[in-house]
This record gives sequence, C-alpha cells and structure tokens, in this order.
Amino acid sequence: MVSTQALHEWVQEQLTAHSWSLTAPLALIPLGGDAGFRCYFRVSTEPALLAVLAPPEFENNPLFVAIARYLREQGVHTPDVVAADFDRGFLLLEDFGDALYCNELSVESVDLLYGEAMMTLLRLQQCPLTTIPTADASDMITLDDYDAKRLRDEMRLLEDWFIPQLLGYELNDKERVMLEGLYQQLENEALRQPQVWVHRDYHSRNLIFREGNAPGVIDFQDAVRGPITYDLVSLLRDCYVRWPPEQVERWALSYGNMAVEVGLMAPVSHPRFLRWFDWMGLQRHIKVLGIFSRLYLRDGKPGYLNDLPLVIRYVLEVSDNYVELDIFHDWFIEKLLPLCEQQDWYSDYRVAGDRTAGDLIPGEQP
Repeated sequence: MVSTQALHEWVQEQLTAHSWSLTAPLALIPLGGDAGFRCYFRVSTEPALLAVLAPPEFENNPLFVAIARYLREQGVHTPDVVAADFDRGFLLLEDFGDALYCNELSVESVDLLYGEAMMTLLRLQQCPLTTIPTADASDMITLDDYDAKRLRDEMRLLEDWFIPQLLGYELNDKERVMLEGLYQQLENEALRQPQVWVHRDYHSRNLIFREGNAPGVIDFQDAVRGPITYDLVSLLRDCYVRWPPEQVERWALSYGNMAVEVGLMAPVSHPRFLRWFDWMGLQRHIKVLGIFSRLYLRDGKPGYLNDLPLVIRYVLEVSDNYVELDIFHDWFIEKLLPLCEQQDWYSDYRVAGDRTAGDLIPGEQP
C-alpha cells in the first residue's frame, strides 16, 4: 500500500516542476471520500489543487485522465490534470472547491442550478462517440457500450445484496423468473433510446457550483455509450434529494425538447419520452438498492443506508404507474417492504425526501 507520505513527496516534486506557489508549508488536508477507492487531499496552493491517491489495482487512472482531457476539450468543465503517476496511482488535479450542488440546492436556486446542469449534460451528450486518445496519446480508447449484459448485471445487484444479504429474504425460482422478466423489459426500453455519452453518476454530489461558470463535473471515469435519459434521470431523480414529480416531469420534457433541437434524437411523443425516463430511472434505482447495500455490507459505509427509503420510493412510484410493472410492484410491497420496515435504517418511504414548510435542505439558510 502506497503511503500518504510518498504522495506528499511526489506532490512537492510536481509543484517544484510546475513552479506552483504555496500559501503555507505544504500540507495535504484529507477530504471526505466517495463510494470508490480514491482518497482526496486538498493542497495548500494558490490556486488550490487536489492530490488524489487512487490505487491502480482498483482505479483506471489512465482512463480517468484521458476522459478528463477529452471532455474538457469538448467544453465540459472537468478538472484540469496537472500531473499523474499511473504506476503509483497519484494524481494532481484542479480543485473546483467545496460547493457541491447538494449543498447549494434550495427551492429558490434549483431551477437555475438544474438549468445549468442540463445545459452541461447537453454538451456532454453532444460529444462525438469516437475514440479518445490515451493520457500519453500512445493509443486510443473506445467507450464501452451500456449493453444488455451490463444493464442486467447491474440490476442483479438487487438479488445479490439488497434482497438476500440486507433483508435476509431467500428468493424462490418463481420470483427469480419474475425478476428476470422485469430486467428484460427495462433493458429493452433502455436500448430503444438514442445512444449518447453517459456519465453514469450525474447527480448533485458530482456537480460543483462555480459562481458565474458552468458547473464542474467530477467522477466521470465510468463513462459509457448508452441511453439518452440515463444521466437525466440520475440528476432529476437524485438518490439524495427529491423534487415534486410535476417539476421533475417539466424539467425532463424540457430537456427532451432541447435534445431534439440540437439533433441528439428524433422527435418523440411526451408519453414516450417520459416512459424512457421512468423506466431508465427504475433500472438505475434497482441497481442502487444493491449498490448501497454492498457499500454497507462489504465496504463498511453505513451512511448510504439512510438514502434507501428515497430510492425505494422512486422504485415503487414508477412501478405503480405502469400496468406492465404491476406484478413486480405488488410483490415488492408484499414481500420486501415488511422486511424493510424491520430495519434500523428504514423510515416511511411514502414521505422520504419530502420537505414541509420551514424545512431546510442542504445549502438553505434559516
């Protein structure tokens, strides 16, 4: 395991090589981590930089750097990569600051912030689906497809982690067949959509507010070529913050209209686009139930459990709105929900994410 002392020494070498000025004796200040294996440190420079310890056995750092540089060239505000040591998993990046969208969103600010986020997403999705030069320009990288197997493998995390390991429920053969049928339906709907650049985690914790500028975009290294509504529903049905359904529908349809205007897709009816949006969200939220369970059970990160009731709400609201999904919806209510209600992390999913008058969300001031 590479030590933070080695990272400290490497950062010092890079600052000297790049003639970067320090505001104080060099210090690496640890920042909160994410769901991956990367560790972040703020560096006492002017302007500020981030040092990243990203173990190469777990993180594809050359891909991260290649995508960061390519998207930046295309007008998406990803961090500038100042230096990289791929063998040791060291990165030195532009620091966008602490103003995560999740800490800036309020009832008053959300239309403006989401408007900027959707314009950035539109720019991201307009990036050509071509090969990308590697970090050292010695080879080319092609985005993986968000194909049926990948979509199916993600949804199966539900029955690998959430159902048996978190809830302690054993599926029978009939239930497994039912779930496989659901996965097939959701895959088919996803693959019918126009295929574009997909960030795969485009939400309020991966967007950074920058006064007077487009938002900074981070955590993009898992980008693929996939359905046009995937990142949109990740943003608008965020697993960490909820907005009124009629507002979400208005945003989604507005984005669909813009996508048509710039040539990302042919015109489709509003019901068709909303079906794409809803079913893509269901695929994502089924996956997230498994991922959040795995983060707790395998990786020792219990904080994500508190977000499960909102994810459950999204799953049950969408599945209740389409007759084709009735069997899954009723089964979840009958078999899984009573087990959820016994868990310490559970709160009433029917009001998860709601705000009453006077309530604050992150970023709001009393």
